[in-house]
Amino acid sequence: MAEFVPPDFDVPRRLEASEFVLEPLGPEHNEQDYDAWTSSMDHIAQTPGFPDGSWPHEMTLDENRADLERHAGDFLDRRGFTYTVLDPADRHVIGCVYIYPLRGSEGTAQVLSWVRKSHAHLDVPLREAVAEWLESEWPFAALEYARGA
Repeated sequence: MAEFVPPDFDVPRRLEASEFVLEPLGPEHNEQDYDAWTSSMDHIAQTPGFPDGSWPHEMTLDENRADLERHAGDFLDRRGFTYTVLDPADRHVIGCVYIYPLRGSEGTAQVLSWVRKSHAHLDVPLREAVAEWLESEWPFAALEYARGA
C-alpha cells in the first residue's frame, strides 16, 4: 500500500479561520468532543457524507476516548488525519474534520466534517475552508469531500 502522504511532507498542525481553529484531535478533547457530537447526532446524521447511518451512534465516554486515541495514533503514524474544530474565542469543541485515504484510490483523500447543531451555520464555511486548505497545502492528487448545500 502506498503511503497516504510523502515521508517528507510536513503535516499541518493547525488551520485558523475567523470562526474556527483546527488542531489535531486527541484524548484530551474527550469530554468536549463527546458533548459536541452526542448533543448533535440528528444534525450530524443530516450532514453530507454521514447519511449511511454508521455514525454517529451511541457510545460511552470511554468508548469515545478509545476512538480519539485511535485517531491520534493514525495521525502520528500518518495513516489519517483527524482535527478537532474549536471555537477560537473559548476553545470549546464545535466539530471535527476527518482526512483519510479513499479506499481503492491511490492519492485521493476522503474528507468528512461535522459541526455541533448550535454551530450549524459553520457547516459550509468549514467545508469550504478545509477544501481550499487541502487543495493548496496538502499533497493529494484529488479530494472526495461531500460538500452539500
